[in-house]
Amino acid sequence: MGRTNRKRRSTLANRAIAASAALALGGGGLLAANIYASAGESNNSTQNAQTTAAGVATIKCPDVGQQLTDVPKGARAGVDKELAKLDQQVTEAYKRLADTRQAQAGDSGYVNNAILSPLKSKRTATIDRININIKRAGGQAPQGADQLAGCEGVPADEINAGEGQGQDQGGQDQGGQDQDQGGQDQGGQGQDQGGQDQGDQDQGGDGGQVLNGPEAGDFQDITQVQPTGGAKGVGPNGLPANGDGGSTGTFTTSCGTNGNDNHNSDNIIVAPGVDNGAQHTHDYVGNQDNDAFTSDQEFLQADTSCQNQGDKSSYYWPVLRLQDGTDEFDANDLGGGAEGNIGKILEASQAELKFVGNKASDVVAMPSALRIITGDAKAFTNGLANANTNWSCTGFEDRQLTDKYPICPEGSSVVRTSFFQSCWDGQNIDSANHRTHVAFVQEDGTCANGFQAIPQLQARLVYDVPAPQIENGQVVNPFAVDGFPDQLHKAITDHNDFINFFDENTMNQVVDCINSGQDCQ
Repeated sequence: MGRTNRKRRSTLANRAIAASAALALGGGGLLAANIYASAGESNNSTQNAQTTAAGVATIKCPDVGQQLTDVPKGARAGVDKELAKLDQQVTEAYKRLADTRQAQAGDSGYVNNAILSPLKSKRTATIDRININIKRAGGQAPQGADQLAGCEGVPADEINAGEGQGQDQGGQDQGGQDQDQGGQDQGGQGQDQGGQDQGDQDQGGDGGQVLNGPEAGDFQDITQVQPTGGAKGVGPNGLPANGDGGSTGTFTTSCGTNGNDNHNSDNIIVAPGVDNGAQHTHDYVGNQDNDAFTSDQEFLQADTSCQNQGDKSSYYWPVLRLQDGTDEFDANDLGGGAEGNIGKILEASQAELKFVGNKASDVVAMPSALRIITGDAKAFTNGLANANTNWSCTGFEDRQLTDKYPICPEGSSVVRTSFFQSCWDGQNIDSANHRTHVAFVQEDGTCANGFQAIPQLQARLVYDVPAPQIENGQVVNPFAVDGFPDQLHKAITDHNDFINFFDENTMNQVVDCINSGQDCQ
């Protein structure tokens, strides 16, 4: 399956990219043009208007989907489509925010009156439709639509000061547990590396994305980071799920690095049946038939890139791009350049997918079609409740960053590590908010609330990417994960997705290997 192979979908709308710049965060305001600026607008006049404005950098809205913990199964398809509309509405409002800097400079009430107020009205109507869907299916709709509908502008100076970043990733309430991830407080590691007055120029002449992120403060020299004991995301204090007791084996599946360029901007877990539901491009390995319209039966019938043909699971994550001015296949497409995701898509040099055990007990088999998401694509505006990011460099993996991209020394490669939830409620393959049916282990390695221990997926991605340079407060040759445009390509928004389609015999082998202490593949 190639990059543009999509079934049962409308043709993606192409949008002209008027400039390769997007929102940048400078000292005290928003500077320069943006990717959505009209082709006839003067860059100089735009810059002058923006530099005199106290800029609103992005838009922060309540994540309605995370509030929906009890949606009848009969209503979920309709609810998921309405939730995708909420995401689209935020993106449209963000685009208008980026397009109207001159008007904002001359009217202090413009953002509230012309952007946030209409957005609230649209969100109120969409949330009302969500409530109707739930009630028609016999469920109890959540109250307080007005509270969930209202959004706010996030000032640029708050982002420059690191709001929402570098904080303890504790309290991940997934499945009713206190999921403190060991206090990954790395807020002191991403110091301000100079005033980022990027004006109307590109990143050192490389044609990269100047605005909308990332910026210089989003990067950190890994050699200046204190050791943290390795990647986190398995419970309090970063304790490993497997250990001297319980189930100590491993099962490694080799599924390649997406060398066949299987990409799309869907997300069948959170937005089934919605074209461009992710609004950013994913890499897919394993199952080769994953898009928004794939049925479970089609997953089971599809080809797999995994060497073990008994593993038709789908493993997918947002692509990592080098912002070098390259026009990728999606340069003018939704999910790509039309939503601020630009530059060369980097194929991982390694994609290690390993399942490990539980240090307190044996593990049980995962059910077919079990869906798990780890991390939060909206963590920059949502906060860190579901964030689960680990950035590092080969040779330095005892040092991890959660809210910064690493600058690796010569000869070292960038590493993204994702540890998945390894406790399952024993009944559901998904949940209304796609989180509460699974959870992380407790501090002692056990699963709370009657949950059962399942094999824990650990995904480690390695990239050979040129190290960015910080020059005069600007980042040259940056890289970043794809994301929703309002998330400004922050490192904290990295996430990873998994749908289990091991056949029964192979899943039993996985469980047997782990429970017997063997290392299998």
